[in-house]
Amino acid sequence: MGSKIESSKRINKLFQTKNKCDIGNIKSKYIIQILFQYLPKKRSLEIIKYNKRSQLKLDININNYKEYSQEYSTIEIELLTIKNKNGIFFNYLNKDAKSYYHIYFDNNGKEEIQRNYINEKEKVKKIKIIIDNKIKSFNNLFKDCMCIESISFNKFIRNNIDDMSGMFFNNNQLKEINFYNFDTSNVTSMSTMFNSCSSLQKLDLSNFNTNKVIKMSNMFNGCLSLNELNLSNFNTRNVKEMNDMFCNCISLIKLKLSNFTNDSVMYMNNLFFGCNSLNEIVLSNFGTNNVIQMSYMFSGCSSLKEINLSSFKTSKLANMKAMFFGCSSLNELNLSNFNTHYVQDLSYTFSGCSSLKELDLSNFNTSQVKNMKDMFYGCSSLIKINLSNFNTIQVTSMKDMFFGCSSLKELNIAHFNTNSLISMNYMFHRCISLNELNLPFIGNNVTDLSYMFSECTNEFKNKIRNKYGNIRDEAFY
Repeated sequence: MGSKIESSKRINKLFQTKNKCDIGNIKSKYIIQILFQYLPKKRSLEIIKYNKRSQLKLDININNYKEYSQEYSTIEIELLTIKNKNGIFFNYLNKDAKSYYHIYFDNNGKEEIQRNYINEKEKVKKIKIIIDNKIKSFNNLFKDCMCIESISFNKFIRNNIDDMSGMFFNNNQLKEINFYNFDTSNVTSMSTMFNSCSSLQKLDLSNFNTNKVIKMSNMFNGCLSLNELNLSNFNTRNVKEMNDMFCNCISLIKLKLSNFTNDSVMYMNNLFFGCNSLNEIVLSNFGTNNVIQMSYMFSGCSSLKEINLSSFKTSKLANMKAMFFGCSSLNELNLSNFNTHYVQDLSYTFSGCSSLKELDLSNFNTSQVKNMKDMFYGCSSLIKINLSNFNTIQVTSMKDMFFGCSSLKELNIAHFNTNSLISMNYMFHRCISLNELNLPFIGNNVTDLSYMFSECTNEFKNKIRNKYGNIRDEAFY
């Protein structure tokens, strides 16, 4: 009994005096057993060194160390030079569970101090964070830590994390993340995970398991320097939110998402917004069965020359506002498979598609559409457009609808119903090639006709005046 008490005292003394424990010279097998017994209770323990010879001699079960690793995982962070006069604070690390986070600052070889901030004059290069296994949410873990240059999870063994949303949000100096052995099998949210990591150029997520992920919105939003991204291992069958996922990834050139089945996704608005360097996107098996929002989906993808949307099923789609806004290099677009029965907003849908020459929308059901404002604004190369089945009974605005369609020579919209229409101002502004136009009856309910034909040729204006005597003078200003 006395030997047990003496052994316990020796173990306590060992933990009280050291952060690093070398058990290679311990002779007693019983002391080794007590040592491992204490591991889950001693959170300040940083590294355990094993002497291979002693392990064999004492027959130590290495699984005990694995159990320790699962209780406490270490993250190593390399910092930039601190410039913030108020210092850097790692607020989120200690926000909800202070007793479960242990932060050690390597201060040029001096004694490590446990705290969650760095003083202005300290030249700290690296820190270690030991996180208790009780912590399951990494939400906003490193949010706004703008001094971090690289993060490594080399010693990270953890399978119980369920939330990684905002984990690296606004780490705008972060250049490298190593996710070695990182287990995401229970994660349900990755939204805003890398949002505004503007210095990140490469990202290896090949070991990510996304089977349970529900939210991916804004995941890579604002990753301005990211030029390649391989997500071939991503499983998106349970994802419901994907809006803004790649928004403003302005350096991204190619993106293959053929494995994205998206069985549950409802929101895809702004999905590729502002990806102005993207010249190839593979969406061959891209699922859209339950999507209701696609507004601004490809907006600003000015380098894309073609998009194959043949896999798209849009029977539940309600919003296509600005879906292809600013796709200035797009020279053809096949939307023959689109079901637009529930779509209510088509404003700006093709605005700025200045390379499109032909557009067949004869399959579009627009019976629910209320807004067609700026729909074809700036489609300066458009020569032929088929709107033969457009139902405009609920449309209230056609302002700027064909503004700047300078190559369009003829257009038949005589079947348009204008009963709900209020605005037609600037509708054909700068349609300088327009020679033949068949218009519907324009009643008194249309209150704004100003500049409807402004900057069209005088010959064309006179033709319209003579053909449609009820059109007010304001339309020809």
